[in-house]
Amino acid sequence: SFDPVHYGHLLLAECCHEQCNLDDVWFVPAAANPHKPNGSVAAVDQRLQMLSLAIAGHPAFLVSDVEQQRGGTSYTVETLEYLQQCHTEHEFVILMGADSLADFPQWKQPQRICELAVLSVVRRADCPPLDLDVLDGIATAGQLDKIRAHQVEMPCMELTSTGIRQRVAARQSIRFRTPRAVEQYISTEGLYVSD
Repeated sequence: SFDPVHYGHLLLAECCHEQCNLDDVWFVPAAANPHKPNGSVAAVDQRLQMLSLAIAGHPAFLVSDVEQQRGGTSYTVETLEYLQQCHTEHEFVILMGADSLADFPQWKQPQRICELAVLSVVRRADCPPLDLDVLDGIATAGQLDKIRAHQVEMPCMELTSTGIRQRVAARQSIRFRTPRAVEQYISTEGLYVSD
């Protein structure tokens, strides 16, 4: 959801960009995340703006409003099907943390997602090797080989969007947790502050 984007998101994207030799990394905030029934705190247009501020100047990072334009609940499988239709020449790779991999079998049509894109699963350097057993019966042997080839390791960084929202609500500093332009945007817009 990128509510808000923070340095952990950006480092994950940069590690994937380098280690998987990706041409571009697209940041696609969910319009309505099915895994967060209470919704995002910031509106999708605000999250898009924060992403644009966060990645400004990085030539391989792009922000996509595809889920905002499609509207409704944001299901990865539907977004990938739409992107495949619009960009037939692209091969898509989904970047996800190891925590998301554990939940992946509960996503809408996980088998179809594995057909449409390669999963690139990121693990922190201090974590054990990834357990791909959760993909049994979901990914084919060939798909699992691609997933293994696209595993990414990144340095430890204990940052969460929830933690940043809590710090803002408690009127604590978020400096060095998110880019300065995003920090200023949050302040200007009065995001995450409870009255």
